Amino acid sequence: MRSASADERRTVVLGASGLLGTAITRELAARPGRLRLVGRREPVVPAAPRAEVEVHRADLTEPGELARAVSGADAVVHLVAHTTGAGQWRSAENDRAAERVNLGLMRDLIEVLRAQEAATPPAVVFAGSTSQVGKPSTPLLDGSEPDRPITEYDRHKLAAERALEAATTAGVVRGCTLRLGTLFTQGAVPGSLDRGVVATMMRRALAGQPLTMWHDGTVRRDPICVDDVARAFVAALDHADTLAGQHWLIGTGRAVTVRDLFTSIAAAVAELTGKPPVPVECVAPPEESIAGDLVDFVADPSAFRTATGWSARIPLPEALARMASSFAAEGSPPTTGR
Repeated sequence: MRSASADERRTVVLGASGLLGTAITRELAARPGRLRLVGRREPVVPAAPRAEVEVHRADLTEPGELARAVSGADAVVHLVAHTTGAGQWRSAENDRAAERVNLGLMRDLIEVLRAQEAATPPAVVFAGSTSQVGKPSTPLLDGSEPDRPITEYDRHKLAAERALEAATTAGVVRGCTLRLGTLFTQGAVPGSLDRGVVATMMRRALAGQPLTMWHDGTVRRDPICVDDVARAFVAALDHADTLAGQHWLIGTGRAVTVRDLFTSIAAAVAELTGKPPVPVECVAPPEESIAGDLVDFVADPSAFRTATGWSARIPLPEALARMASSFAAEGSPPTTGR
């Protein structure tokens, strides 16, 4: 049976009001098609969209809301996640709502789509995390590693991913998971939506505060601009049949130590303000630190690039310079929780 073309399909973005959801919305709204944006807050609709856009505000944990949100969907982008903590990019280990959102919503989504009995199984693209692997045995993840998650958040994400794979095998959906690295905005998405570690440190630097590490700074990460990641989700929708039933790594493939990342943030702000760079310091980890803070996560996106043609385009130094300029113009207050 023929799947709906990009021009015909109705794509539903769950979690459209967040950082990644806003970036994906901008990409999808620029293309023909039907687009339904679902969020607890009012999602941002880009000016003069080519797509037909409708907005649906809802708490998807409430009875009936998820079924209404995805009614008639040809494709679903599932971005909803429960995060909390001092920096708000973290997930609380003992938060009872976390499993309901991070795993329960996926199970609910599968059952809702099963009940709709669409002629062609809808595509579902789920936002996972490179940290689901646990403690990698190699310096560069390629997607073949065994998964041994070490946090509740990652265990929930992995269980949701496996439920999606099982539903794909059963013919209910055509689902895949994109496991993401460390996201940050370069200013194309409002900085107020970015509560991640890069944004937190950028705000501290703009406020003249030291940038604090919870370790010696040698931990390696793979920061990737949210605008590149948004293009990856659109590529996944366009190649749903090819990607179905698997997880795919989304990153730059380039390792950056936390010390070098923080130093680059301080340098970007210094270049903008003309002031000396703020210091980068080691501090004792707070109570909300987790085991994953000391683990390297660097993703090789070669498999996804081969399957879809996607690649990360935005260099880190350029993105940080734009981010500093954007945050300074917004006048966003510093985040002091880390």
